[in-house]
Amino acid sequence: MEKTRNTQISMDAGAPVMEPQRQFYYMDLAKRLIKEREKACGRKLTAHVETFGCQMNARDSEKLRGILDTIGYVQVDTEEADFVIYNTCTVRENANNKVYGRLGTLGNYKKKNPEMMIALCGCMMQEAHVVERLKKDYRFVNLIFGTHNIFKFAELVVRALTEKQLVVDIWEDTTEIVEDLPVERKYRFKSGVNIMFGCNNFCSYCIVPYVRGRERSREPKDIIREIERLVADGVVEVMLLGQNVNSYGKNLEQPITFAELLQEIEKIDGLERIRFMTSHPKDLSDELIRVMAQSKKICKHMHLPLQSGSSRILKKMNRHYDKEQYLALVEKLRAAIPDIAITTDIIVGFPGETREDFLETLDVVQKVRYDSAFTFIYSKRSGTPAAEMEDQVPEEEVKENFDLLLKEVQKIASEKAKELEGATLPVLVEQVNEHDSTLLTGRLSNNSVVHFSCFSDGVSGETPHADESLIGRIVDVKLVECKGFYYLGEMCV
Repeated sequence: MEKTRNTQISMDAGAPVMEPQRQFYYMDLAKRLIKEREKACGRKLTAHVETFGCQMNARDSEKLRGILDTIGYVQVDTEEADFVIYNTCTVRENANNKVYGRLGTLGNYKKKNPEMMIALCGCMMQEAHVVERLKKDYRFVNLIFGTHNIFKFAELVVRALTEKQLVVDIWEDTTEIVEDLPVERKYRFKSGVNIMFGCNNFCSYCIVPYVRGRERSREPKDIIREIERLVADGVVEVMLLGQNVNSYGKNLEQPITFAELLQEIEKIDGLERIRFMTSHPKDLSDELIRVMAQSKKICKHMHLPLQSGSSRILKKMNRHYDKEQYLALVEKLRAAIPDIAITTDIIVGFPGETREDFLETLDVVQKVRYDSAFTFIYSKRSGTPAAEMEDQVPEEEVKENFDLLLKEVQKIASEKAKELEGATLPVLVEQVNEHDSTLLTGRLSNNSVVHFSCFSDGVSGETPHADESLIGRIVDVKLVECKGFYYLGEMCV
């Protein structure tokens, strides 16, 4: 668990007003309540956090797990737990439907364990009609909160434990940023770090600005301090997170650019790799490209969402760039950083998209030659301008175009990956391979996955197994064979 500031809180003085001291007070209070429950049922209480959606949600879930661990819950991998928290996503409506479906199963578990608590948080909870449906149809839920007050989790748990009725705490928006709370990381050697929250772009298909709020950046000194603590705790790679990291720092009292922040982070001793996402093309500056080109720590990977190659559709999407501007950005990136991996997001079937518009997208894919791409079929998202647009594209036409795009993306990605076959490159070792215990799995700077063998010194006659002591280290690996979207390699000794 990430270390937090030592806070001396008196339980006799009542809850502090200032954060995060207030939450440490409630963590202590929750811990006492949990111990009482444990005594009554004669065992430790269990908890499970299920994450839907993006890497920012994944980081939020690490914070939830950190608080659960602090207050005394034992975390388990099953939803048949004493406390289940769904951290929800609402980018697409089928994500909402998935949560409703899973809630039905939780309801059955709660019938077997009436003391079970169920909490829902995240982007989906920021929609008023969702909360109303939950109140009406899922009355067994104990706690509902949104994206802006994740930090209040301990306080809300205390309310849920003591009030014995549904607790709803949704903030429409906030300027408040509260960090320095316990975090339970998935990996000991790498971590996400929030540098900003919210989005100001209002792409016509996207619900995010409505549920995550307006852009607000963390102070650079707070980001630096957090990363320094992470490095002291064994982290060698950080992923800087924001809906649009390229616009970082604009709303600070003393504005700073994202490129300037990266330069400060690069100075941290012991930090070996820096990643970030997501980048909006309209805010990708020459300064950022220059800093990336000169850096020894920033990974050679840029996720640069295209969404469409048609300038006409891009305008309808409210993306604030056209096809030519996007291609010019890619040209600048490749000129400055020849070995950079470029990945993207593409939507097929946006309202009004013609075959000619789709062919423009295909043209960009062929010109850029992405290392990989996330491709999506457009689906209406209630509450966005695009959902009200006329000229929704017929399903059969969308499917035909989507299949054509996917085939081209995969062909190019495979060709791009093949270019590195035979090279020897640094790999951050992440884990023992899930399917073959004789292999280790790690990632290149460009984010590609590598599986390679490196045996530990075992007892004679034992089945060889991968050397787990290498996990968290960066080692040189020869990429012996490209298998399409990953590599088989040999560690260089």
